[in-house]
Amino acid sequence: MLTALLKTMRPRQWTKNAFVFFALVFDKQLLQLPAFLNTLAGFALFCLVSSAVYIFNDLADLEADRQHPEKKNRPLPSGQLPRGAAWTAGVLLAAVTLPLGWMLSPFFAGVLAFYFLINLAYSRWLKHVPILDVMIVAAGFVLRVHAGTTLIHVERFSPWLYAVTTLGALYLGFGKRRAELALLAHGAGSHRKVLEGYTLPLLDQYITIVSAATILAYSLYTFSAPNLPANHSMMLTIPFMAYIIFRYLYIIQVTHDAGAPEEVLLSDRPMQIAIFLFGLAVIAVFYWP
Repeated sequence: MLTALLKTMRPRQWTKNAFVFFALVFDKQLLQLPAFLNTLAGFALFCLVSSAVYIFNDLADLEADRQHPEKKNRPLPSGQLPRGAAWTAGVLLAAVTLPLGWMLSPFFAGVLAFYFLINLAYSRWLKHVPILDVMIVAAGFVLRVHAGTTLIHVERFSPWLYAVTTLGALYLGFGKRRAELALLAHGAGSHRKVLEGYTLPLLDQYITIVSAATILAYSLYTFSAPNLPANHSMMLTIPFMAYIIFRYLYIIQVTHDAGAPEEVLLSDRPMQIAIFLFGLAVIAVFYWP
């Protein structure tokens, strides 16, 4: 049962919580040990509270997941994890995480609590509303970035990064919806009600808009943020960002392997290499003497 509970907590999706480190990296505090340890603790707490969200989400979707060709094998729909045990684990995770977040920073605890509450609302109601469902998911990424700013004394963090995060998260969200719609075909609405409000051509238009806007917003950040090198060397990272976006689009429309973005991240080697090189380039620009 513990193995089933761990699977329901979705440790593979904890990669999303790396956005908590944005403020640390882009405010040039990665090498400051107290700031790094605070952010690392915040990352761990976000992993726990997001796991609580996944548990409650699976409980809310239990009947629909039993009809899904892939989700029916999850621990709760398959019966490997009893509902009572899942409820208990979700409540305990939330009850432990929020007080620990307060000890770390009251403002961080506020962000953590807000993230938890909007995701409960998402699991119960908002996930069934087209467009708003993806916007709530995108808001979760923005809250992760904002949480990182509450854990350190921010001096030079650019608000452009909020715009980049919002647009990039919308891109991933609409991409995931497209992959789900293509996988489930005509029976999509019976598995996920919100898919009745989407069509493939509509999602393709959304993806085109937000992908172009993401590249534009990041490009504007690279030469307008106040803490960047005067020689505009951060602009050298734009091709890496563009490739990451183009690669995900290729996966969605050509290989048809796209599902959850974290699954793509953990399985697609070119994407992994591109993200690694992007991170390396950013660190080199900021921290190279």
